[in-house]
Amino acid sequence: MALSRAERCLALALRCLSALYLALLRLLARASASASLAAPASPAAPFRRPVPPPQQPLLLLSASQLAASIRRRKVSCVDVIETYIGRIKQVNPLINALVRDRFEAALQEAHQVDKLLLEGHDDEETLQEKFPFLGVPVTIKEAFALHGLPNTSGLVNRRNIISVADATVVSRLKQAGTIPLGVTNCSELCMWYESSNRVYGRTNNPYDLGCIVGGSSGGEGCILAAAGSVIGIGSDIGGSIRMPAFFNGIFGHKPTTGVVPNEGQFPNAMGIRTNFLCTGPMCRYSEDLEPMLRVMAGPNIGKLKLDEEVSLENIKFYSMEHDGGSVFVSRVDREILQAHRKVVKHLETDLGVQVQNVAIRDMKYSFQIWSVMMSSSDSNGQETQAFTELLGDHGKPVWPSWELVKWMMGMSSHTLPAIALGLTEKVVKYSPRENAKLAAKAQSLQTQMVNLLGDDGVLLYPSHPVVAPRHHTPLAMPFNFAYTAIFNILGLPVTQCPLGLSKDHLPLGIQVVAGPHNDHLTLAVARYLEKAFGGWVPPGTS
Repeated sequence: MALSRAERCLALALRCLSALYLALLRLLARASASASLAAPASPAAPFRRPVPPPQQPLLLLSASQLAASIRRRKVSCVDVIETYIGRIKQVNPLINALVRDRFEAALQEAHQVDKLLLEGHDDEETLQEKFPFLGVPVTIKEAFALHGLPNTSGLVNRRNIISVADATVVSRLKQAGTIPLGVTNCSELCMWYESSNRVYGRTNNPYDLGCIVGGSSGGEGCILAAAGSVIGIGSDIGGSIRMPAFFNGIFGHKPTTGVVPNEGQFPNAMGIRTNFLCTGPMCRYSEDLEPMLRVMAGPNIGKLKLDEEVSLENIKFYSMEHDGGSVFVSRVDREILQAHRKVVKHLETDLGVQVQNVAIRDMKYSFQIWSVMMSSSDSNGQETQAFTELLGDHGKPVWPSWELVKWMMGMSSHTLPAIALGLTEKVVKYSPRENAKLAAKAQSLQTQMVNLLGDDGVLLYPSHPVVAPRHHTPLAMPFNFAYTAIFNILGLPVTQCPLGLSKDHLPLGIQVVAGPHNDHLTLAVARYLEKAFGGWVPPGTS
């Protein structure tokens, strides 16, 4: 398929954006440094600078282990919460991941948990059924409403908005016994894969402060990796759970579309985008994914098959090492490919299965498919809301050309990626014929994937083509998120699994994809890969 006019425009836009990045990098650093609420600047030296490793044993327990210890009164809930608050105070000045805390309220709630246990009205089994995460600390992506805390999604003109209620998933996790510690940083309006905005500043990778944490749930991935939290909530419309999970070396699960409710986040999906947006769990330990998913899904959990026993030897494994050669996306790093191949070899050696290599041709159009489908009207003809309108937040749409001029003078309240997205939306448009072709490709690709995976297959696929880049460099490779975004369009469940660290001590990982409503398969494989490859590696350790 030859490049269309719109695709040629996109390629030209990419080259221009790269040139703009190189020309204005110094100005970006100066503008970021002068922002009144900017994050601590990354070190000028090119050497790796991680956060100090966690030392307290409580920080190294899973949420399930913490809940069991609290129920059995082996540890007080107050001790757990104080330990996590201490860790956040140690690392947050370096990483700027938690942007608003509720430490005093969290300690009060911890005292209430200890009082409940001291009174002893319920036995341990009853407590586990009623409160599966009793006393467990949790952090929440700032895009979700958490009562009493901001809900800006990094938009300056929302900086005074305080949530008066909880998002549905936040409420459900609270009812399950969790204690929120605060909200975490995201990209502006959750539409970029570096978590930086003009409200809270920039978040830095705990494995190397000079690198990005991903987006848009980047603050969440970061605070979890830094052992400042044990479980968290993210949202994902193009990889916003899985990219931060990959860059920060943790687990992140994008459920089958429509299982976990999205209500209570800003911006929320409208029109056809409701088919692509997913809310899901993020955590350091794979054993926490399933119980989190059960709580977050609520009554919808019956749509999944989490009670079915999974025999890994009976799963059909498929492997695809890259997207087939998109002109818009970086080549997959050698170390990511090596880690991918180690997984394949281990599965074949340890389980005695045969992993089949596949080459799905239309995957190389992932970015174009995502772009077209995200801007399509739904079955009722409802158009998607323009990004420039979202930037205006119920006011006048933002004029991106003027914002770019203001940004160059250090006067814009928006980030360069948000301005660039607004410009791209105005300039690059597909013709109706091109839209129809790509929509047909999306339908064909979905059919191929569903038929290939069935109810007993999983696909191994890179989480991203490169390990966590240096700050600002995603501007030169803006479409690399296509490796995750395509599965939002296809509505498939995907779990990002960590696979240790690269030679530069940055996280490696892999996506495990299954057919619709077969989340139990990807979660089972995640548990297996954690045992085989070690899972989360604390930053600051060799």
